[in-house]
Amino acid sequence: MKKGLKVAVAGAGSGHTPGIVLSLLNHDELDIDEIRLYDIEKERNDDMNIIINFLIKKDNYKISIMSTEDPKEAFEDVDFVFSQIRVGGMKMREMDEKIPLKYGLIGQETCGLGGFSYALRSMNGFLDLVEKIHTYAPDCWILNYTNPETIIAESVRRKYPNLKIINACDMTIGIEDMICKSFDYDRKNWIPVYYGLNHFGFYNSIYDKKLNRDVMPEIIEKIKSEGLYVDDEEESWAKTWTRYKNLLEYFPSNLPNNYLEYYLFSEQIVEQSNKDYTRANEIMDGRLKKIKQTVRKIENNKDLNTIDYESSSHGNYIVDICASIINNKNERFMIIVPNKGAIRNFRDDVVVEIPCYINKNGAEPISLRFDIPDFHKGLMEAQVASEKLLVDAFFENSYQKALEAFTLNQTVPNAKLAKEVLDEFIVVNKGYWPELS
Repeated sequence: MKKGLKVAVAGAGSGHTPGIVLSLLNHDELDIDEIRLYDIEKERNDDMNIIINFLIKKDNYKISIMSTEDPKEAFEDVDFVFSQIRVGGMKMREMDEKIPLKYGLIGQETCGLGGFSYALRSMNGFLDLVEKIHTYAPDCWILNYTNPETIIAESVRRKYPNLKIINACDMTIGIEDMICKSFDYDRKNWIPVYYGLNHFGFYNSIYDKKLNRDVMPEIIEKIKSEGLYVDDEEESWAKTWTRYKNLLEYFPSNLPNNYLEYYLFSEQIVEQSNKDYTRANEIMDGRLKKIKQTVRKIENNKDLNTIDYESSSHGNYIVDICASIINNKNERFMIIVPNKGAIRNFRDDVVVEIPCYINKNGAEPISLRFDIPDFHKGLMEAQVASEKLLVDAFFENSYQKALEAFTLNQTVPNAKLAKEVLDEFIVVNKGYWPELS
């Protein structure tokens, strides 16, 4: 175990930061000496600094905490940077969701045209962040949660092919946790095989070491007959889990990523969406208000016993990856990496989400020993092509490539709608997107 790790959290104003920090401090195999909170929005960073310092004092953690909007102070000589930046904040996410819905299209953070709007902002912001990190800590590891992950990973692959970075998403863990909670499995016993793109993939098997069998077929039958146990306090997530069985009723051969509902049942999802109150509004009225309320409680020294931040699966996942690197554990995770033959009947020049071993050298992909089905392959190829065109548009400042990407997106029925949404997004994203011509 390396002693005295220095860790920075980029996008520290996020409501996920307490879970990540507590996961770092509670991990038995990490010795954290210093945590630096970095955000370009001072008010959000200050609020989170107040919350984190309260949590540390409450449980008497021995750790140095600092918050800053200065990248040199944040990143100089750190060992790890945990990135969860959201370029444009929640107000721009609201635009990502509501503008497509106005045209009868999917309005979602990472899927459809809203996801593409977010991606063009994120590539701009994330590559700038990488440059800053590389300037002040060229040997550090970047553990990236910034969405949309496969598009971000593709842009990084092109500009910084040798960067020490792990692109990870905890959605597969969310799916597995939901299944275990619903049907009394223990995912610690599982060896899952999953393939696809970020928020766009499929399980091929879930081997349970304790039960000594692949449990995926029985899980599929249980979900089809019983559905998942849903107790999520956030309405949008509750609806997503409730609808999950619909995916399996149509396509029962594999467990899908739940985000595939946006592509396979886009019209139905739009019909069920509230065009005036989206997930962004839900978060602003929930998680973001909770941050402000918590800060007021701490500043007024009132109702401190009601402050309930704790380690989360979101935080545990990325922190476990950190521990596997620093301790050379070679543990298995679902990671977003260049394909290079790992999925043997899929194009090599793309980034995919597959099982990998994580050690001191980073992610070592596990090659799949089977050809993925044509149905999955066809869906993935169309999605990859549209995402690659979008990354082309970013680097080439190409309006034409952006239009082609928007048109090819599988939530869009025709080029006319693609152009109308693209043109409106260009207006609202002025200053965030590259200039397209």
